[in-house]
Amino acid sequence: MSQQGPILVVSTAERPPFASALDEAEVFPIIESAWVDASRALEQLQPAAVLAAMTDAVEHRFDALAKQIAARQPYLPLIAIDPETSLPENAVPFSQSGSSFHRLIARLRAALRIRTLHATVLRRLDGDTAARTIPADTDPTRDATVLLIGRGAAYPALSVSLGERMGVVGALSIEAAAKHLNTRDIDGIVLGEGFSARVVDAFLTVLTEDARFRNLPVVVTTNGVAPAYDLPNLEIITGDPERVATNALPLIRQHAFEVHLSRTLRSIDGGGLLDPMTGLLTPTAFNRDFATAIYQTQLRGGGLSVARFAFDPAHRRAQLDGARILSRLMRQMDFGALQEDNSVIVVFAETDLRTAHMIARRLSSVMRHTSDGKRNTRSEPVVTLATLLPSDSAKSLLARLNDQAQRAAS
Repeated sequence: MSQQGPILVVSTAERPPFASALDEAEVFPIIESAWVDASRALEQLQPAAVLAAMTDAVEHRFDALAKQIAARQPYLPLIAIDPETSLPENAVPFSQSGSSFHRLIARLRAALRIRTLHATVLRRLDGDTAARTIPADTDPTRDATVLLIGRGAAYPALSVSLGERMGVVGALSIEAAAKHLNTRDIDGIVLGEGFSARVVDAFLTVLTEDARFRNLPVVVTTNGVAPAYDLPNLEIITGDPERVATNALPLIRQHAFEVHLSRTLRSIDGGGLLDPMTGLLTPTAFNRDFATAIYQTQLRGGGLSVARFAFDPAHRRAQLDGARILSRLMRQMDFGALQEDNSVIVVFAETDLRTAHMIARRLSSVMRHTSDGKRNTRSEPVVTLATLLPSDSAKSLLARLNDQAQRAAS
């Protein structure tokens, strides 16, 4: 494997076994550093990734190193080997177990791909005048969504601990979890108690065999699961819910950042017309396409309907999740955009009002199960619809839609 820059291994005086495993996998160049020299080595060598062997004696130095790494651009992966305490949010954990070094190599490769993706976004933003208003970075934790699966005694505490850091989608069964994976943008899975070893093995095997989920962070919170699955970001984190949530966060945060970078690249490719946070159109692009769609519908005949999905203003998370669900599930012929009033408007092309009702009802049903981890907050939106009349303009159709929404709210 080649990369832009060396791999920096920070450890005590003795060479750690994982460094030899990197040699055997032909991951090079590898440069080793003691903890006292780690900060200087980082500045002088400009590494592509940092792997740190954790011990209690170097905890304070590790925190300082993590802070130094977090400030660098593009994204610099930091992998903490065998952490015994809670980690900073940019330090991805890796627990050694038996012959698991192939997972370390796979995890390193996945992290390096994100670094390359970030460098590409920064380069494209710098060279593309139309896309310079697109943010290169965001807080990936704020917009991450984790799927919590479990039904044991620790489930409520895990839900609260995770919900304090990110969005949480709960599932009490593997079947419910599979449905969420197929309909939502999930940045990680936390698998809690309540399932037999056979069920856990079958679930992890399915994730391994599906290319959509192979790089998804999967955190198992119980012992007895061998990490012998082709899942680079599978991690076993046991202990109290607070520790599980804290050390699961870096893996989930890294995946959310990768997804954001992919959306940003698509937005750049689309001339800055797509919102990188949601995948929907920007308001300017939406207004232009909406006016064009109305003109063409009235010229050629046919139907056109619009739906307004209004979310609780007190829960921005619900709007963001709903917008992403709409972006993922709506038909290719349809388009939509976030609105300033905390709603999302979607245009259903070539669609009468009855069909639009059925489509909107199906989309709305997918949004019902998102919780913020602190209380059972339903995120089902209030939906209003309107259809195009012969005398309508874009402005009058939206005005009628908003009037109906106000009457529904009152």
